[in-house]
Amino acid sequence: MYWLLGTLQRRDINTPTQAGTIIINAASRYNDSQLPSTKIIMEAWDKGLNPKGNATNPSNWDFSNSFFFAGTVITTIGYGNLYPSTVAGQVFCVFYALFGIPLNVAFLNQIGKGLNGHIIALGRCSQDPDGSGVMKVMIVGLFLTTGSLLFLVFPPMIFSYVEGWSYGEGFYFAFITLSTIGFGDYVLGTDPNKHYISIYRSLAALWIIFGLAWLAMVFNLAARTVEKLIHLRIQKTHVMAEEAAVQKTEERSVQQRVEI
Repeated sequence: MYWLLGTLQRRDINTPTQAGTIIINAASRYNDSQLPSTKIIMEAWDKGLNPKGNATNPSNWDFSNSFFFAGTVITTIGYGNLYPSTVAGQVFCVFYALFGIPLNVAFLNQIGKGLNGHIIALGRCSQDPDGSGVMKVMIVGLFLTTGSLLFLVFPPMIFSYVEGWSYGEGFYFAFITLSTIGFGDYVLGTDPNKHYISIYRSLAALWIIFGLAWLAMVFNLAARTVEKLIHLRIQKTHVMAEEAAVQKTEERSVQQRVEI
């Protein structure tokens, strides 16, 4: 509901009534003989004006793009291709992010706990009687493999087909997005020469939310694994140091007995 509220409010605040002002401001920086129409159109597109707009879709701030933008705000991805250009929009964006980011973190934590709970339950149900932990390793491997296919392998194929990217570019975009790095060099649905279905970016936003939860669990699992390895390394170093100290003590005792 909070995400939807932000979507609807983005449409109200960043309406295409600013489109004429955007073009006039851009054109005023050039003489009539030096007017770079393509550059002005692209600048207007970035600001929220759809040059192919009509009465039903006059702006980039339609429901799909607004939904996508609201998702990039509360997930802290922030590509930078869409942003509020009015004072009211900027003020709303600040307060929307102020409350939305903690809510999103709590939501992702709940998703992560749910997934982790299922993994633990599966691990208990399939626990080896010998306690070797082979099934636990297999379950974690299945979790990583399934998540990789759903969020990092198959989506780039769709992005490559729709956006005209290579598979490598699609995979790069998927990882940069789900890791919340969000450079903004690749963004979905921003090519003005392509016709996108209305729910394309909305579905992408849902993919981002669940992908964030999965990748956060992967990063958490990797961090815990590294911590355990470091702990084992430190523990092993302490044991070796203690053994060396005991050995030196025994050698001294032997030398003292020999001298006596």
